[in-house]
Amino acid sequence: MWDFSLSRSMQLLVRTAPFLLLRLAVYFGITLAYILVTAVGAGVGWGVGALGSQSFQAGAAFWGGLTGFVLVSVFMYWAREYILYLVKAGHIAVLVALLDDQPLPQGQSQFAYGTTVVKERFAQASVLFAIDQLVRGVLRAIVGLVRGMFNLLPLPGVKQLMGLLHAFLRVAIGFVDEVILAHAIRTRSDDGWVSARDALILYGQNYRVMLKNAAWLTVFIYLLSFLVFLVMLAPAAAIVWLMPGGWSAGALVFAVLLAWSVKASLLDPFAIVCLMQVYFRTVEGQQPDPEWEARLEQMSGKFRELKARAAATVTPAPAPAAGAEATAAPDQPV
Repeated sequence: MWDFSLSRSMQLLVRTAPFLLLRLAVYFGITLAYILVTAVGAGVGWGVGALGSQSFQAGAAFWGGLTGFVLVSVFMYWAREYILYLVKAGHIAVLVALLDDQPLPQGQSQFAYGTTVVKERFAQASVLFAIDQLVRGVLRAIVGLVRGMFNLLPLPGVKQLMGLLHAFLRVAIGFVDEVILAHAIRTRSDDGWVSARDALILYGQNYRVMLKNAAWLTVFIYLLSFLVFLVMLAPAAAIVWLMPGGWSAGALVFAVLLAWSVKASLLDPFAIVCLMQVYFRTVEGQQPDPEWEARLEQMSGKFRELKARAAATVTPAPAPAAGAEATAAPDQPV
């Protein structure tokens, strides 16, 4: 069925409890920001709307709350690369070390270790974020390849089925891109572009195994997320009840945000460490296949861009100094 150990993944997550707590603080902090700023916006709108009719006041509260929600969303759009750099990548660095049974440095916190490793591989947050976005683009191309192969099967309803499968696997990509980044940390490459290129080729060579396990994990994670969503409906409804009128549908929005916080904090790391087990075991001893490199280059512009950046970062060997190739001739008798 699947090729990862659920118990092993749980043990690794427990050992990285400091990072789990950090993730909980970050993602629940984001949710709290959404709730507070939305509530403030709704309150301001409610106050301004008091100058008009009751329906106008309700509408003003709604638009005020929506404005607050959008403002937080814009902030999160710009902050997402730093969350990837400081929270997600650091956690992955610690998980890689523990998965390979490497002891963490004594007297150094997991945060300090993870940050140090990430900065050694990716000097700036923008570099890691750019690599991550290109990796996602290449993974989407691989999923498109799978869909194209199934569309060729002469089966009734296969196109509709593959439409659902394609959407499903696109969700699963969110668990795979960070595994590709983990490869750069594990191989101790000092060039993130080159390691990402090689990791994607290895992924393409083994896409059946990786997509199968990613699909299983997607089912697990989203079923659990739905259960969390149902549990969060009650506190979300209580929050909305305290807000000014016009936000009766806000309970669903806030319940989704609270469920997302649990998913991003606890469930996503579980899926990632499961896929890390599968990927590291599957590609062990393999070399990037030139045929798959050519195939990815043909099907994905993102891969061509990634490959070009990798080539640009490779420093050519210095040319020999003039005259260095010449060797002294042996003495000749007079």
